[in-house]
Amino acid sequence: MKKDISIYNLQSIKKYISLLALALASVYHAQALPTSTENYIYTKVYLSEDGSKKSETVQYFDGLGRPKQVIQVKATPQGQDLVTPIVYDNLGRQSQSVLPVPVPTANLGIQNISVASANSYYGVANAYSEQKFEASPIGRVLEAAAPGADWAMGTGHTQKMQYSVNKTTDKVKKYTITNTWQNTVTVSSLPAVSFYSEKVLTKTSGTDEDGQTTIEFKNERGQTVLVRKPLNSQTNADTYYVYNDYGHLIYVISPKADEQISLNNNTVTQKILDDLCYQYVYDNKHRMVEKKLPGKGKDYMVYNTADKLIMSQDANMRTSSSWAFTKYDKFGRVAYTGISITSLTRQSLQTNVNANANVYEIRKATTFTVSGMPVYYSNVAAPVNVGKILSVNYYDTTPSYNFNPSFPSSILGEPTLTETLTAEGLSTKNLPVMSLVKNIEDDNWTKSYIYYDKKRRAIGSYSINHLGGRTQTESKLDFAGVVQQNITRHKRLNTDTDKVITENFTYDSQNRLLTHTHQVDNNPVEYLSRNTYNELSQLTTKKVGGTVLGGGLQTVDYTYNIRGWITAMNDPANLGSDLFGYKINYNQVEGLETPDALDSSLKVKPRYNGNIAEVSWKTLTEENEPLKRYGYSYDPLNRLTAGFYQKAGNEAAKEYFEKLEYDINGNITRLKRSEGLAAGSTIAMMIDNLKYDYTGNRLTKVTEEQIGNNNGYPYLATPNTIQYDNGLAAGSGNMTSHLDKGISSIQYNYLNLPQKITQNAKITDYLYRADGVKLKKLFGDIETNYLDGFQYKSTKPSESSAGGGIGVEDPEEIAEIKLRMMPTSEGYYDFLSNAYIYNYTDHLGNVRLSYSDSNKDGAIQPRRYFYQQCSGPWDPFNPPICIDSYKPGEIVEVNNYYPFGLLHNYTRTTQNAYQYKYNGKELQETGMYDYGARFYMPEVGKWGVVDPLAEASRRFSPYVYGNNNPVRFIDPDGRLSQSAIQSMLTSPSGTTWYNTGSGFASDGGDRPIDYEGNPIWESNYGGIAQSTGLGSMGEGGGGSPTFEIGIYGKFAQAAFDLLKESMKGQLNLTFKDGMVSGSAVEGVELSEAATTLLEAIKNPDIKVRLETVFGFRYYDANLKTDVFSLGDAFKGSFVYNGKITATNIVSPKITEEFDKFLNSEKGVSFLHAALEAYIGALHFPGKDRNTAYDYSHAEAARIDSRYKDLPSNYIQGGSVQRNTQGRVISETVFFRDINTNKIIIDFGTIKY
Repeated sequence: MKKDISIYNLQSIKKYISLLALALASVYHAQALPTSTENYIYTKVYLSEDGSKKSETVQYFDGLGRPKQVIQVKATPQGQDLVTPIVYDNLGRQSQSVLPVPVPTANLGIQNISVASANSYYGVANAYSEQKFEASPIGRVLEAAAPGADWAMGTGHTQKMQYSVNKTTDKVKKYTITNTWQNTVTVSSLPAVSFYSEKVLTKTSGTDEDGQTTIEFKNERGQTVLVRKPLNSQTNADTYYVYNDYGHLIYVISPKADEQISLNNNTVTQKILDDLCYQYVYDNKHRMVEKKLPGKGKDYMVYNTADKLIMSQDANMRTSSSWAFTKYDKFGRVAYTGISITSLTRQSLQTNVNANANVYEIRKATTFTVSGMPVYYSNVAAPVNVGKILSVNYYDTTPSYNFNPSFPSSILGEPTLTETLTAEGLSTKNLPVMSLVKNIEDDNWTKSYIYYDKKRRAIGSYSINHLGGRTQTESKLDFAGVVQQNITRHKRLNTDTDKVITENFTYDSQNRLLTHTHQVDNNPVEYLSRNTYNELSQLTTKKVGGTVLGGGLQTVDYTYNIRGWITAMNDPANLGSDLFGYKINYNQVEGLETPDALDSSLKVKPRYNGNIAEVSWKTLTEENEPLKRYGYSYDPLNRLTAGFYQKAGNEAAKEYFEKLEYDINGNITRLKRSEGLAAGSTIAMMIDNLKYDYTGNRLTKVTEEQIGNNNGYPYLATPNTIQYDNGLAAGSGNMTSHLDKGISSIQYNYLNLPQKITQNAKITDYLYRADGVKLKKLFGDIETNYLDGFQYKSTKPSESSAGGGIGVEDPEEIAEIKLRMMPTSEGYYDFLSNAYIYNYTDHLGNVRLSYSDSNKDGAIQPRRYFYQQCSGPWDPFNPPICIDSYKPGEIVEVNNYYPFGLLHNYTRTTQNAYQYKYNGKELQETGMYDYGARFYMPEVGKWGVVDPLAEASRRFSPYVYGNNNPVRFIDPDGRLSQSAIQSMLTSPSGTTWYNTGSGFASDGGDRPIDYEGNPIWESNYGGIAQSTGLGSMGEGGGGSPTFEIGIYGKFAQAAFDLLKESMKGQLNLTFKDGMVSGSAVEGVELSEAATTLLEAIKNPDIKVRLETVFGFRYYDANLKTDVFSLGDAFKGSFVYNGKITATNIVSPKITEEFDKFLNSEKGVSFLHAALEAYIGALHFPGKDRNTAYDYSHAEAARIDSRYKDLPSNYIQGGSVQRNTQGRVISETVFFRDINTNKIIIDFGTIKY
């Protein structure tokens, strides 16, 4: 990318421009210059080699050398100039910052744009932010107003500042420490607490747009000693900062610690310090050598003579005398890392390091081998006793490993840069070329290579995974370095066949992303997105999915307020063909202000400081589905105190609410939660009234005080104590058991990531790389592999044929590791069904609705109204309770969440391949969400592990999730919470961000960002950031016929013969590859049974699985035993990727015998089993046998009047013989009439 700068200045400002800068103006003799009458700086950035694509900016100056107008030339999507006028007050201060205005281009010339122009364009009287200054030479800001009528000066919704000094009434504690030196480190103590005298501290008060105040006190050295956040007139959240004589921060006293110190007569105890405070120790070179976070043991640090951190140890590592080390090369780059085992103290290690003259390692032609990996570096710098190597990085040249892949001479037509100098003097010198990362739990490695073009830009990578397979990426970059194409080749094992993923990107003249296509192998090219922008470069329309450029399975429309905050995704009040609509209200309230009269202090109010007042949504999944809404209330610390769910037409039903109380550190002390409205009720039942107990910040007990409802947190008369590692003070603060939830043990690795979790006697094992990347999960015998974004899972043949869900397990089936899915920027691709699934995600990345074009017709069929089921006979004085049931269409799943992330009515198994839900994170079998650095527990709204970046927000408990404001904040990887919206607001003008489900991606080919605004540097395929979506379970394609009744097992043909016999003269049935197809016999009026069976065969939304067995027994894998059934056993249904699969286990032998004994037509009992399964799926999708059987059985019997049940006076008898493993090997079965005691039906002995 090339940049030109031209400067033109008049005589009045020549003294401000250097001679060198003046000379630049004559360099570009061929280009047209803006003007000869104005002062300007003209910048042109070439986006293409021939200059046809370029980014041009002209900054004009007034006679005083001040900027007065900035023009982004032809920068808008329609080719208009984007002009920002700059204005000053009478004292030359920039008191107003005007929003940019798009106007027809003047071809670099200055534009006639003013504040009035901006006001007219935005339709407000203040299209600018404004500052009010103090009337003093200092000119400090007293008030700041944001653009928009609701934030204008005089509205009361501005930010205000006050400057003063402390008073006695402020009662600022003075923590005086004593310092001594001991073994070259400072030793500090807090012997006394007093109060500051008046006027010795500066006091700065800041009040946000909602009147929430933060007060900061600083001492004479400019050090912050107190940050105070008033909770009410009586209580403050005070965070104190205590320094030693050298200016080092020694203690941070959290609000809860300060509260306990006050209660303890202003006396500091070691227990308060250990449980609730941050403590730091420094050496005589002013390096931090010890730190202790609240509730954790000490962390130790050792430095080399270049002051680089080389060794560290936390409390858990100390139990095994382990130290994590880092070694550097002579340029300060990380060479390799590992674990050293030594019983020496930190001081002794530091002494040894000081005596070692070797500070860095050098590359060598010979190797030393540790952890099964030869290392081409020296081992002379401390520590030399290397126990394990965890990672190795190589720069400049690639060492000669025998597993190195062939070096590509070119990538997508672009010659690659080699380690040998070219004629132009180019090579891979000073570039990272290879990295090795070991698994934590074993000695297998991931080996990664990076390839560059002649511009030293990374254009390819090759990663050999720990199983021997590999992921290879190739990227085609344009002149400006923007990705045009990505090709990814992946296989799990070296013997596997490559999966080839091809992605193409197109952009407009300013490199805003227009289209993104995706192709798997040689399948049809899919358009993931087609983007349209407004003149401010905000994404306004995105067409998602489909194979036609002008089409789209869904069109997503975005709207924003004047501050750039997203306000809606589609219109939930007017969905049309949109499957999902979502609206965010900040400064307005449309629902109830006081949703619960019993808690009238919890009010839903307009918010102006960025907090969200309401979210409303609607899905196209029900006939006349009501609008749903959450209204939120907050306390003065911006903590969420309630989320009130309101359904249009029944807003006061108190459904799905969460109410919270906190201690001063933000630890939840009380959580109340309700469920959905039960049929016939007017007020929803409360399912949780949880009381939390703590030691320090650690949750030690949860008491369920809501008795009589089993749908919430487990009720225990005596709740269990939640345990943590190595006692309450010596460990790393990791939760090790939570018996209330059945979790008896959690074991962690040295990264404090869970390595083994035991819950209800079931074990989940995890495998990680040394950099914290999860590679494998083993839940019982179900294995999941995570490889560069590709996800594999143990899959049985019955699961594959059932569309990826959990069908009836055959104990003789052998599961295979199969590629199940990979993420895309808009969802995911499902490899079992070879289909794309698309996700609607909200502003937090929560997966709200997923859909797939399963029948490949280019349109999505929503869930449709089907029928109304009523209980009991109609009585005008006592009307029955009626429930609507729906067909699923092509909607894969719909998720609604409580504010802290618990799913409403979640019933799907975590054994489906795609389990990315809240914040786009993977739901674990334990009910926790895996965020990367920590696991989150939505049922209690807390983490179970200390925040690795706890020091970034010391006023919060290190176990707090999302700053206790999870509607606004997300913790992207378990380490830090920030507002997703704010990250976008601080990006440069003209940058476009769109939600990918795991964060946001921008135009211009930039790296995606997470919800903090941090770049996402994933090693997964194609450079695409990890997203929250995965693919569909559609059958067939291109309008092919679908056959939705399958008969499986050894007796499938005999079973089909019975089914065919039952429909003789009505339907022409055929059986091929386990699937039943059929058509009506011409000229015959079909019976209701024939009509229903034909519907079942052709209904693409429902699959009927008829599993055949020999006799009365089938093996239940969950119960681990042989289960008796009377010919058939309806197992209910499950919903997976939009398709309902119902299963009935049927014995053709037994059903045929019943037909004979009951004088029914041949095959009628088997037909009944098929109809029963279909009706159960149709009317009770996703429900188990207990819910669906009675109705399904009765309705199937009504539809086919030929079917006969056993008379109620017939009872079964017989005997069973089992083998030593408890399996049934034979049994005798008979039925006798209880009235006559005679045997009516005798099946004799059945051998299995």
